[in-house]
Amino acid sequence: MRVADFHFDLPEELIAQSPPAVRGSSRMLVLNRSKREYRDNFFRNLPEILQPGDLLILNNSRVIPARLYATRARGRNTQASSPDPSGRIEVLLTQQLSEHEWAALVRPGRKVQPGERLHFAAHDDSAPLLEAEVIAAADYGERTLRFAPTLEFRAILDRIGHMPLPPYIHRGDTPEDRDRYQTVYNHESGSAAAPTAGLHFTPEILDQLRARGVQIETITLHVGLGTFQPVRVENVEDIHLHAEHYTLPASTAEAINKALRERRRIIAAGTTTTRTLEHCAHIAAADAFEPHSGLQLHPHSGQTSIFIRPGVQFRVVSGLLTNFHLPESTLLMLVSAFAGREFTLSAYAHAVRERYRFFSYGDCMLIL
Repeated sequence: MRVADFHFDLPEELIAQSPPAVRGSSRMLVLNRSKREYRDNFFRNLPEILQPGDLLILNNSRVIPARLYATRARGRNTQASSPDPSGRIEVLLTQQLSEHEWAALVRPGRKVQPGERLHFAAHDDSAPLLEAEVIAAADYGERTLRFAPTLEFRAILDRIGHMPLPPYIHRGDTPEDRDRYQTVYNHESGSAAAPTAGLHFTPEILDQLRARGVQIETITLHVGLGTFQPVRVENVEDIHLHAEHYTLPASTAEAINKALRERRRIIAAGTTTTRTLEHCAHIAAADAFEPHSGLQLHPHSGQTSIFIRPGVQFRVVSGLLTNFHLPESTLLMLVSAFAGREFTLSAYAHAVRERYRFFSYGDCMLIL
């Protein structure tokens, strides 16, 4: 199977550049997998569509202001405190590796090599608030940074960092994005991009779902390179994702196990939630002493680089809420694995004809 098999034509004007004026007011295309039908709807009607007894799983990861702008210290391998005014360096923190070390994407990467020191300030002419040394380099601008120790790292990051809006949003971030590029149920800080299917939920809609009899639980997957790194190979079989950190809490594992025993639907809000649940199911199946005793998930934390593509069996997820994804992306491949490639691309073509809004700040699909 080729990456080009997941191409579709998308007019650029359909790429949402800002969130809807009111959270929760997005359109929602509802897909029925068994009947191969889809119909137009609105996200606000989700509580009427889901059924009592459904289990809805949300990703509660919080987006950090992970985009920073740096200047290079004068000279390599130096402790000099004066910045080099030769150009601004963009740094996107993608994953915390240890107390002071972070994986990052650096642009332009060719300028920043191991041994370089970067200064991060609130303004170009102000004293640096953070300093980091580049300690490792990989392809495509991937770098490992070691920050000088400071007790106020997170506070400084909140002060000088920018919300990491995706590159297809052609504007700088605004104060509004601090709220709107974040779910209302975010709790665990660590993502470099939003779990965008969750951006549609409001406290009121969550209350309506609970009143309907829908059980709601959470997992955590910190979104990093594994979710949004571009595909650079031709064959789907050659794709390898970066690892991302996740946590499956005890209450969620227990709720999933109970829902599986009772054959109730498990609805994943987003591809990040789906990847986490299916990764945990894969571990549980591999560890099972009795292959036919039923799947039992256990609470734990870990790393996942799972890549879900057509042909992969879903062990946990029976419903998927997701935004519309980029052509030829691994996320579109995941959706195609769940709903079927031809059916998914047909639904996408319908969404283009009906002028749905695409990508992070766009509309959504509910696949049942």
